[in-house]
Amino acid sequence: MRSAGEGAVLIIPAAPERTRNSDVLYPYRQHSDFLYLTGFREPSAMLVLLPEARGGKAVLFCRERDAKREMWDGPMAGIEGAVNDYGMDEAYPFTEFETRLPKLLRDRTRIFFDLGHVPEFDRKLIAWVNELRNRPRKDFHAPDEIVGIDQLLHDMRLYKSRSEISAMRKSAHVAAEAHRRAMQLCRPGMTEGQIHAELLHAFTAHHCEASYIPIVGGGANACVLHYIANRDELADGDLLLIDAGAEYDGYASDITRTFPVNGRYSGPQRDLYELVLEAQLKAIDQARPGQQWDDVHMAAVRVLTQGMLDLGILKGGFDEALEKKQYKRFYVHNTGHWLGLDVHDVGEYTIDGHSRELEPGMVLTVEPGLYIRPDDHRVRKKWRGLGIRIEDDVAVTRDEPDVLSRQVPKTIADVEALMAA
Repeated sequence: MRSAGEGAVLIIPAAPERTRNSDVLYPYRQHSDFLYLTGFREPSAMLVLLPEARGGKAVLFCRERDAKREMWDGPMAGIEGAVNDYGMDEAYPFTEFETRLPKLLRDRTRIFFDLGHVPEFDRKLIAWVNELRNRPRKDFHAPDEIVGIDQLLHDMRLYKSRSEISAMRKSAHVAAEAHRRAMQLCRPGMTEGQIHAELLHAFTAHHCEASYIPIVGGGANACVLHYIANRDELADGDLLLIDAGAEYDGYASDITRTFPVNGRYSGPQRDLYELVLEAQLKAIDQARPGQQWDDVHMAAVRVLTQGMLDLGILKGGFDEALEKKQYKRFYVHNTGHWLGLDVHDVGEYTIDGHSRELEPGMVLTVEPGLYIRPDDHRVRKKWRGLGIRIEDDVAVTRDEPDVLSRQVPKTIADVEALMAA
């Protein structure tokens, strides 16, 4: 509210419920902006912030308690709960927002609201503003503009507090246990779906849910970056790539490991894996205050480019290969993304056209990978069908990078030892 300034009004609606099919709803997940500001996890709600000279006011429109509905769906916060349990200054039934909200817009110079997400509400808001503008302005002032709230809120979300880091550490810890469980149980002849089920078991047992649909790709399926079919049989001699994270208290983890189905890396698998691991360690070392976002990516790119030249996967000299971005044949994505309430969390990567400087409190993933498709006949046969990615969650601190997901083994010796045990 201080950033918005006196005279503004900020409007943040909760996420709507979504129908999966017929009368079945998808599991409800609150909109991350709304959750960040309120902690409130129910649908049919709207937050209105009114900045004033002395701190301002937080108003929540939400569902009233209904004994019959609670019998079907469980307890509801209600109007009293919004004030007593969630710290709101005022709360009103959600059914009243259409009569009360237009009055709250009076004498406000600007509205902070993200247009385009809920078209039906967009039309109502614009109609209310136009109605106020068309009235004689003797007693009140109508808002002059509608400004996106993301420019204020998303930069705040980029810098994690101590409690947010704690929640992310917990989500990474649970995801790490799931990855270790998968390594220990994996055997040739199992299916990707069975491993997928073990991941979900670990998440649910620790009061978490998957922060996204897990990727469980055996063999050449690992070369499909967003592979989620998770149904093929795991073959002896293949690698298994698992990209899976847990969500705890709204905060996501995002971890990837690639390991041998039979517990032992072959020669080509070992060579390529060691290269990706070296690239990841170099990139993680760049996740320090004062370094730029692009420094993390380029550290991995340099290692991967030189390594592929050494292995004969790329041809020519290092400078030419780097300049022509030859690595993009096999390394098609960036080295990471912001992480928080969203897996691909909010926050700008560039400021005024320049790569953003890293600062304490930022959390990012570091996830280099190489993907050599089985039908790529430009490389030697031993490399074809290999997809390897290694991903960790890293918090930028005033000192060393803090790897939140460090509990998952990733050296060849540690992975093989865990699988053998």
